[in-house]
Amino acid sequence: MMEGAAICTTTNVREESVDLTQISLRPINLDDLDDLMLWTTDKRVARYCTWEPYTSKEDGINFIQNIASKSLWFRAICLNNRAIGCVDLFSCSGKGKSRDKSAELGYALGSRYWGKGIATHVVKQVVKAAFSEFPHLGRVEALVDVENVGSQRVLEKAGFQREGVLRKYVIIKGKSRDMVMFSVLSNDPQSYVPFGACQQ
Repeated sequence: MMEGAAICTTTNVREESVDLTQISLRPINLDDLDDLMLWTTDKRVARYCTWEPYTSKEDGINFIQNIASKSLWFRAICLNNRAIGCVDLFSCSGKGKSRDKSAELGYALGSRYWGKGIATHVVKQVVKAAFSEFPHLGRVEALVDVENVGSQRVLEKAGFQREGVLRKYVIIKGKSRDMVMFSVLSNDPQSYVPFGACQQ
């Protein structure tokens, strides 16, 4: 999830609607560099992320070639096959053996696409993919900055449960931040969108 453990988008901009059937998930590649630079250079997108806005194409190339590959599962969020964001799952097993049945969700979405239902649609697809492709997982969790109300709403709409606030949990851009922990369990009753919309 773009070099950190915090969900990066907010969802408070409303413009024209988007046909959610045109949203797909696929592996990211160097052909996506120009599209990736549109949202990774945006201060609004990076506001709640651990990373600063990208300043060069080299940053984008490094992300595609080196950072995205470290995720358990990583996809570009595409509208008509153009990368407008990204979503990933990180294994929590690095945090100790007791966490090997958990994965952490993260995403970033271009600001011009906020408030259109895209993030909620994608999160539902990813949770379905997580429990289908990684049957050992029992939990998908997400950490959201306490001020990022838009992403908190996304997770709630996608069926995540708010578990509580972790005070001064992480340092992001030099400041201690309170984070809200959300989770969904493999046996939680859900109304996910069909998995067929996820492309590998």
